[in-house]
Amino acid sequence: MASRSSTSKASAQKKARNKGKTPLMRQYYKIKARHPNAVLLFRMGDFYETFDEDAERVSRLLGITLTTRNNGKSDDVPLAGFPHHALDSHLPKLIQAGLRVAICEQLEDAKYAKKVVKRDVVEVVTPGVSFHDQLLTPKRANYLAAVCWGTDRTTKGQAGIAFIDASTGEFSVTEVPAGRVEELMQTIAPAELLVDKQQRDHVQALGYQEYVLTPQEDWVFGYDFAYETLLRHFETHSLKGFGVEDLHLGLIAAGAALYYLGETQKGKLPHIRRIQRYQSDAFMVLDPQTKRNLELVASMQHGGQEGTLVQILDETLTAMGGRMLRKWLVRPLRTISTIEKRLDAVEALHASPRLRDHLREELGEVGDLERLAAKVATGRATPRDMIHLKLTLKQVPKVKTLLKDDDCDTLRSLSDKLTLCADVVDRIEKALVDEPPAKITEGGLFRDGYNDELDELREVAASGKDWVANMQQQEAERTDIPSLKVGFNKVFGYYIEITNTHKDKVPEDYIRKQTLVNSERYITPELKEYEEKILTAEEKIASLEQQLFDELRMAVGEHVTDMQLNASLLAMLDCFASLAYVAERHDYVRPEVHEGTELVIEDGRHPVVEQTLPAGEPFIPNSVHLDPDEEQILVITGPNMAGKSVVLRQTGLTVLLAQVGSFVPAKQARIGLADRIFTRVGASDNLAAGESTFLVEMNEAANILNNATPQSLILLDEVGRGTSTFDGLSIAWSLIEYLHETPRVAARTLFATHYHELNDLASRYPRVRNYRIQVQEHEGKVIFLRKLIPGGADHSYGIEVAKMAGLPEPVIQRARSILRQLESQHLVVEHAGDGEPSGGDGIAAKSAQAAVSQLDDADFQMSLFQGGKPDPVAEELKAALDGIDPNRMTPIEALMKLAELKQLLED
Repeated sequence: MASRSSTSKASAQKKARNKGKTPLMRQYYKIKARHPNAVLLFRMGDFYETFDEDAERVSRLLGITLTTRNNGKSDDVPLAGFPHHALDSHLPKLIQAGLRVAICEQLEDAKYAKKVVKRDVVEVVTPGVSFHDQLLTPKRANYLAAVCWGTDRTTKGQAGIAFIDASTGEFSVTEVPAGRVEELMQTIAPAELLVDKQQRDHVQALGYQEYVLTPQEDWVFGYDFAYETLLRHFETHSLKGFGVEDLHLGLIAAGAALYYLGETQKGKLPHIRRIQRYQSDAFMVLDPQTKRNLELVASMQHGGQEGTLVQILDETLTAMGGRMLRKWLVRPLRTISTIEKRLDAVEALHASPRLRDHLREELGEVGDLERLAAKVATGRATPRDMIHLKLTLKQVPKVKTLLKDDDCDTLRSLSDKLTLCADVVDRIEKALVDEPPAKITEGGLFRDGYNDELDELREVAASGKDWVANMQQQEAERTDIPSLKVGFNKVFGYYIEITNTHKDKVPEDYIRKQTLVNSERYITPELKEYEEKILTAEEKIASLEQQLFDELRMAVGEHVTDMQLNASLLAMLDCFASLAYVAERHDYVRPEVHEGTELVIEDGRHPVVEQTLPAGEPFIPNSVHLDPDEEQILVITGPNMAGKSVVLRQTGLTVLLAQVGSFVPAKQARIGLADRIFTRVGASDNLAAGESTFLVEMNEAANILNNATPQSLILLDEVGRGTSTFDGLSIAWSLIEYLHETPRVAARTLFATHYHELNDLASRYPRVRNYRIQVQEHEGKVIFLRKLIPGGADHSYGIEVAKMAGLPEPVIQRARSILRQLESQHLVVEHAGDGEPSGGDGIAAKSAQAAVSQLDDADFQMSLFQGGKPDPVAEELKAALDGIDPNRMTPIEALMKLAELKQLLED
């Protein structure tokens, strides 16, 4: 009863508020109710205004003044606004804050409105849906994605994913195991992700991501609704022609994405002409950790592009080429024939610098045809966009001519597929002036002679203006008032202005219209007659130019399919030319890619590191040979800073580049096709998920062991360092054994480690090989030679590196003393299968027992500090040592404890 009373009271209060609102505010709240989850930019004359909570939020984000507006008998409401011409600068800030913005425009001229000016939302801009250039990165796709997880018996464990770039018309759909959703999201990198709000559990499992999450009502993710949405858009009876009919969950996601896009853009999506199946099995699998560790398109340090692979390889000259290259880098191929076609094209342009340079010169004049075509199709193209489109299409014949007789089948095929679009070029050429204004309303878009009616109106307007100029001269002479001026403003129209100095000379036929401080303004019947004639002509010109431009845009939009195909072909050519240019510039070679598993890289280099070394410092190349039948696992030892991680990463990048279809930084390379590249390189706490460094490390290692195949490439760096020495060594040892002894995961593996005890594995297992990064000691200093050579290191040089880092000399000396004692202990590990596992508990138990027995010996403890002579300080130190378990200490904790013990001695 109380609840019903409360509801009635709230309803009464709402009615009271509505009664007190002004007509304008009633209109605002009616429109706002249709877009409750978006900031509503409400056009009022020359300003966009926001109210209530929107105003408070916008004021804070944009740093603009928050004020109030009168709301009739209701309370005043918060108000914040900005000039309409500032939209391009303010809109990106709102979208980058993760907001959805509904843009509400005036749909009629205020002077013709009988009551409140008609208004409505013309566009909703979201992080994943935008056509505004200020919100789009030229060389990066802007995807809206949707995901639908299976819930019934037949679809459980699966997920459908669709992604669409509204700015280009790209639309793809696929289905993957539910556990791979995050992996694919990392590849797609959507700006916004749509999910069914009923599937919150699945959403939470994705964890924190950079994209904006947008829940939708469950009916949006209904199969029948989604399927009908797709059929209605593509105007087909089924989706069989697109090859996606069988993707039940995928089509749900696709329908949800298309519906959301249609709602935000008011159904204007004619540039989305097809939906394609994303063949995930056609690409190498790269999990999120591998993309991060190899720094393909984002730096691990700051997330930017500096220091990444794409920064080195991207010499593309078009925005669409840059976007395509990014896709290639995160989606390496797994089909030899497709890889070879790409390599053929790169080789042809690499071998012919003249052809490549001419091609790049022509591509340098190409605009973003992909996004220009989308703008034209959706009615958003400006006059200048149309000129850019014309100039871009003018380059197509030049590109075709360059490549038509080339010996490379790939290049010649691309040339043959290019469409000239001569009709589009000719129509724009005849219609628009070479340098039109930015906006249609500024006028002067069309050439003289394009439209007879427009020419006549222009002549009337021009002659009328000449008449006004002549009138000013005639009236000045007639009245003997040399300062007489004929002016114009929007309020009074044309007028004659005379200063007060000459007001006694004003003729009787002048009609006073306005009094100013130092002058008077007049009109005459003759002036008003010509004013009407001129203004009518100008209004008709503006209306006709708008009509003619709309017709031109629609006519050009009919060729959007051909333009989209040209965009894709030109983007490919740009990528090939870029890869060839980089290959010549940095001395890359064509790799041999084969179906086997042997991997041979002779004098390989890291493509990024070699370009970022200080001037004059050479990059030391290294060779790697992996073969699951003979040399499956390379255990690489050496000190920190010596270059182990660089060798691992450059090997992974070389394989990836080869399967992208690029030349590689090496003297020679023979690459056995990899289905996946796994990396465990470095780790950090994931505090948001409550995961420690070690747990993150073990999660990544588990992912590798559970998903690797003999065709995979595994790069492991310092596995086990996140826990105590014995635990870490045990895990590392056991992991190598597992990779060697388990056929299902017997992948090619590079294992970099500080645990030189792992060198013993090479004598126990036939396909394990020891390698080390060569170093040299000279006069107490360590020189890193950065050369990978056969054999294992028996010394980690950790103390020498600590000295280089600037640790105090007493700490260094004590560390050496302790190290000598610890090195006197010997590791005893039985072979796996000899009654006790050689990894895991075997190492930890035996080594820990030996260490504990030594530490429990009082004489041994005394000898560390006082040569075996007990004294009070030694007793105190003994007590302190009794409370220490070295097996559970991290290196940092050990150093801190060492500092405490040193302080005891000094005190």
